[in-house]
Amino acid sequence: MPTVPLAAAALGVMPAQIVKTIVFEGKKDASRACLAIAPGDIRIATAKVAAALQLTQLKLASAQTVLRLTGYAVGGVPPVGHATPLPVVIDSRVLQYDVVFGGGGDDQHMLRISPRDIQRLTGAVVGDIAAEDAAASPVDAR
Repeated sequence: MPTVPLAAAALGVMPAQIVKTIVFEGKKDASRACLAIAPGDIRIATAKVAAALQLTQLKLASAQTVLRLTGYAVGGVPPVGHATPLPVVIDSRVLQYDVVFGGGGDDQHMLRISPRDIQRLTGAVVGDIAAEDAAASPVDAR
């Protein structure tokens, strides 16, 4: 699905149950990469992701880096099952649901999964990674 509202409407769930998986890499050290998993209807604060994973100076990973590290193209990255194990932070808001839907490997499929399974399978750290004005675009570069 191209947007969170369309995906939520198609599945008959709340937009917060559509999770996004965002790949970040170090600004100065691109080998320091990580994943952030958050409700699709909030913005992610890059600084909060870095703090939760004890990393510094993160930026959004390039499309090529996302594909290389996860095995999936941007827009279809699932919350689990990546080519390279990476540090993961999952926003605490995701854990309030029994079931969420994330990327299913491409832009035509969604994965239905328990947030607790995401945490268990990835070893994710739980944190608050929402930007102060959490609604809007996907990432806050601050």
